[in-house]
Amino acid sequence: MSEETDLLTKGRQVTAKLWGERAEGGGLPAQQLAPDFFKLVTEFCFGMFWSRPQLDLRSRSLCTVAQLAALGKTQELKGHLIGARNLGITREELIEVLMQTACYAGVPAAVNALNAAADVLKS
Repeated sequence: MSEETDLLTKGRQVTAKLWGERAEGGGLPAQQLAPDFFKLVTEFCFGMFWSRPQLDLRSRSLCTVAQLAALGKTQELKGHLIGARNLGITREELIEVLMQTACYAGVPAAVNALNAAADVLKS
């Protein structure tokens, strides 16, 4: 297996754990517009980084949620909140991470993140 195929395979294994069948389904308009870009994202982000053994998927997911919240990337945040729930991270844990965003990224960032999370974390 080539390194490129190996990274794609690893990346697909990670995204399957995060989003199940939705990961390959092309559910985002951007995935339909630029499928080659999302193949690269799968290889680079999920195959090269998320697959590293130094942090487990749960830890990486919590880090990603915090970073997206701090950066104000609410659409990506929603997707990663779904992925975090699929990994077994609780609603309460995610709310705490989003609330803590206020300490380091500001109250407006935390409010935006919590508003984005409201639909995803309904129950």
